[in-house]
Amino acid sequence: QVQLVESGGGLVQPGGSLRLSCAVSGFTLDDYAIGWFRQAPEKERERVSCIRRTDGTTYYDASVGGRFTISRDNAKNTVYLQMNSLKPEDTAVYYCALTRINRFGNWYCSRSAINYWGKGTLVTVSS
Repeated sequence: QVQLVESGGGLVQPGGSLRLSCAVSGFTLDDYAIGWFRQAPEKERERVSCIRRTDGTTYYDASVGGRFTISRDNAKNTVYLQMNSLKPEDTAVYYCALTRINRFGNWYCSRSAINYWGKGTLVTVSS
């Protein structure tokens, strides 16, 4: 059974930092990609960043580029999202998600490509 467990959310002041963690278990293949998505109240879930487990290829949405950094620790099967210079508009539930690599070696950092979702962790940026 595939499980994705997020942690690290909380309340932070504007300009502050948080690091989210996503622990992955139960996926039997060595190659996959992990994405971070977020959903603010009354808004659609949107893509934030993704990373491929094997070669570390990353993707960032333009809204977080330069402020957020995604990384992985393959020994711990954990993916991190370091969030700096946080803004009130970053307030959302952050979800960790797994997408498979297809037989051609391609993968997609998009909601429609996700195979498994975590339950989310709330990030609130407020003074």
